[in-house]
Amino acid sequence: MPSLSLKPTHKPIKAYYAALQDYEQLGVKHEMAVKTAFQNLLVSCGRQFSWTLVPEWPFKRPKQQPLRIDGALVDSYNLARAYWEAKDSRDDLRKEVQKKFKTGYPKDNIIFQQPDRAILYQDGRLVMDEDITDPQRLVDIVRQFFEYRPPAIDQWERAVEEFGERVQDHGNALLKLIQAQAKTNKRFIDAFKEFLTLCRQSINPNLSQQAVEEMLIQHLLTERIFRSVFNNPDFAQRNIIAVEIEKVINALTSKSFSRAHFLSSLDRFYGAIEETAATIDDFSQKQDFLNTIYERFFQGFSIKVADTHGIVYTPQPIVNFMVKSVEDILQREFGKSLVDKGVHILDPFVGTGNFIIRIMREIAEIQKSALPHKYQHELHCNEVMLLPYYIASMNIEHEYFEQTGRYESFDSICMVDTFELTEGQQLSLFNAANTQRVEQQKQKSIFVIIGNPPYNANQQNEMDLNKNRKHDALDDRIKKTYISDCASVGRTTRKLLFDPYIKAFRWATDRIGKEGIVCFVSNNSFLDQDTFGGMRKNLERDFSKIYCLDLGGNVRGCLRSRKALKNATLSVSKYT
Repeated sequence: MPSLSLKPTHKPIKAYYAALQDYEQLGVKHEMAVKTAFQNLLVSCGRQFSWTLVPEWPFKRPKQQPLRIDGALVDSYNLARAYWEAKDSRDDLRKEVQKKFKTGYPKDNIIFQQPDRAILYQDGRLVMDEDITDPQRLVDIVRQFFEYRPPAIDQWERAVEEFGERVQDHGNALLKLIQAQAKTNKRFIDAFKEFLTLCRQSINPNLSQQAVEEMLIQHLLTERIFRSVFNNPDFAQRNIIAVEIEKVINALTSKSFSRAHFLSSLDRFYGAIEETAATIDDFSQKQDFLNTIYERFFQGFSIKVADTHGIVYTPQPIVNFMVKSVEDILQREFGKSLVDKGVHILDPFVGTGNFIIRIMREIAEIQKSALPHKYQHELHCNEVMLLPYYIASMNIEHEYFEQTGRYESFDSICMVDTFELTEGQQLSLFNAANTQRVEQQKQKSIFVIIGNPPYNANQQNEMDLNKNRKHDALDDRIKKTYISDCASVGRTTRKLLFDPYIKAFRWATDRIGKEGIVCFVSNNSFLDQDTFGGMRKNLERDFSKIYCLDLGGNVRGCLRSRKALKNATLSVSKYT
């Protein structure tokens, strides 16, 4: 169990008492002022566990309006680990505690505190009631507060840790099962061959057999989680791509007594996840776990795929800022809003759906009545990899359910390589339903393109799985613009201009036409390197305004220069 390093002689404890003494000398006794001393102590201690103190934390109550507690310590999975409620010295703290519990305050790990006293409840029981004018007693109750792990959280941590440590083992175990069936199961051999042909036609003509095997593993790993952890038993029947893969999975498991029997070697792994998730009601916390699965699966099992597609989870603060920026620029430059009819929004590299979900929340905050029309007609997204496509589909549909109280399938997510959409006539893309979605999206006039493009310019091994594919029409556009307008592009640096994130700028610029906004978080090398001179010339011609925000992502660049645009990694652009 992790322990808190805290003693009466440590700086946070001394700072707490010094702050109270300053308030005392000024005659300040009201709660809003004196609680800041304890708040600062919690913030300092939280850093040891990578927890963030979130003031005015909202918590739900069954069939009642949500309440706000003075603070919650929240971990990187957005799980509230501990709660804090402050009172001033004039309150009867015991009575205040009982009042709060009657209104529905949590009892699993909550500290009620006033300048001279603190009461701690854990797992519904009173565990400490201390005079915290004594530094040692203050240390004792704070340590107990931080070191406690409710059973559900302890299980959750172990499940996440086990997945991270054993994801490669789980994936390899499934791969062995698949490869064994590929030698003896005629029904599976035929189904797999047909599916491989379909994938090469729909995603990438150079797609390897191993890549398709990994798609089946992704499906098997996540389909059970969707059914049990997220209480979505119909996912495989509702999702138009999952329907196709289920045909192959059914053939794969046809010689087993059941699918559960086929996957029985993974029962202990799934059991840990399912048992833990059953204790957690908040869907957003489960979504965070899905994002963990997404990242750790590819980084632990499909390392080459992760490299090819530049897989990275966009931090939520960046997503929030980008969505707010788009709304601000829409209003300032175009007199429009995300909620307006006719403002079609596209995330061409949707990943697990964070950008679309955040846009839905923004629309609901501005004008909730506008969300159904947007959801049904004017929100669009694409994904080329199976696991994030599944997660995005489920996340977006659940967000709509949360906002409106009713389920409605999201029919504007396409499984497609966005860059392939410039190539003219497409063949069937998995099935008729997906092909129809792609064709409908191509007919829309897109006004906002937002997201996190993939990146992978310097893949070293030409034999790597799923190496960057060529897109003839888009590559030709880059040659005629970004390359032809730059005198300093050599043979060795030329490939940098075919990096997927550079392709994303070229594609998005062309896609929005005469007016609109492109908002990407991206690499920053195009801002000052000689190779990208032609790209900069074209961006200057194509866009009437370009906004760049430096996120300090390039450490080497930070050391070399502090110029305003040196490390810009977010571009928000207006096109007229």
